[in-house]
Amino acid sequence: MTTPKKILVFIDWFLPGYKAGGPIRSLANLTAHLSGEFEFFIVTRNKDYLESVGYEDVVPNEWLGFAKNINVYYFSQDQLSIKNIKKIISTQDYDVAYINGVYSFYFSILPVYLLKKSTKKIVVATRGMLLKHSFSSKKIKKKIFIYLTNLIGLFRNVFFHVTNEQEKKEVSELINKQKGFLIAPNLSAKITNKQIAPILKSPGKLKLVNIARISVEKNTLFALQVLAASDYTGIIEFDLYGAIYSNKYWEECLETINSLPDNINVCYKGMIDNKKVPETLLKYHFSFLPSLGENFGHSILESFLAGCPVIISDQTPWKNLEEKKIGWDIPIDPKDDFVKTIQYCIDMEQAEYGQLSKNAFKYAKAFADNKKLIGQSRDLFKI
Repeated sequence: MTTPKKILVFIDWFLPGYKAGGPIRSLANLTAHLSGEFEFFIVTRNKDYLESVGYEDVVPNEWLGFAKNINVYYFSQDQLSIKNIKKIISTQDYDVAYINGVYSFYFSILPVYLLKKSTKKIVVATRGMLLKHSFSSKKIKKKIFIYLTNLIGLFRNVFFHVTNEQEKKEVSELINKQKGFLIAPNLSAKITNKQIAPILKSPGKLKLVNIARISVEKNTLFALQVLAASDYTGIIEFDLYGAIYSNKYWEECLETINSLPDNINVCYKGMIDNKKVPETLLKYHFSFLPSLGENFGHSILESFLAGCPVIISDQTPWKNLEEKKIGWDIPIDPKDDFVKTIQYCIDMEQAEYGQLSKNAFKYAKAFADNKKLIGQSRDLFKI
């Protein structure tokens, strides 16, 4: 039997964490699909994003068997150092290094720097961090970082993992020295259910959900402004799940929430464990996610998998949704088309909604079962 290739992985946060969102899901899904062919050694923190306390029931600072062919080294904060990252790289046998993200000192910059002279394949998954929309926050710091990395050629020997041609284009415009690009869309979680039963949809009532960070790039305030932009006929419930990145931004959101009429109820539900996302989505008619951009959009695919159609912006890879009868992808400016779509969904009857829900699930299942996409992820680690 052939010994599987060993993949040394660096990522700031990993399971059982969930508060960092998409990157955790991306890596968890990839390793779940490919652990039968590769052995993964994942180096990460022993705490979740925004937390100061380590995970319960996790022994830090040693290799742990997480699942078959998936091993995890959880660094405690007091042991996270240049010396110890260097020790991991020098003592752990591996065939390919796979680094998630670009800005983290210990889990992105330092590993790339230490691996600069290595003859082994180095792949950096940008996780959307170099897309234009991501510069809507910390713009100056990010531009300085890009300038310095180009100056010293930090990514000279690196292959960038991007999810589509647009991301490849945008990254290539920023990073002028790299070894090449590998295109592989993110993978979905493995599907176990065969079909979803749509929830009841009565005309005059609409349940919307947004599972994403409360942040500028996720355009939370815009979603609320859409609800404030018209005298809707009907009752709207809109629940928000996710970490609040900026208290100042959240205060702006609250101002809009407090100005809404009585027929529109917005509720912030806090953060949600990834494990609870599928069952939570089953309670809503549509995901309302008008983000400024996504390199993938896990919440969108998870919505489809739950039979929950979406109302999103046209700044994601998910296109022509109305034509596919699984939702809408709408230009952000002006708000008019969002307003019209929301009212259309309020008025929608069960028969039409049930068909949209079934279509969404079938679309997601076809995506999840696409062997070509899994093959593209497999090729990331081809030597």
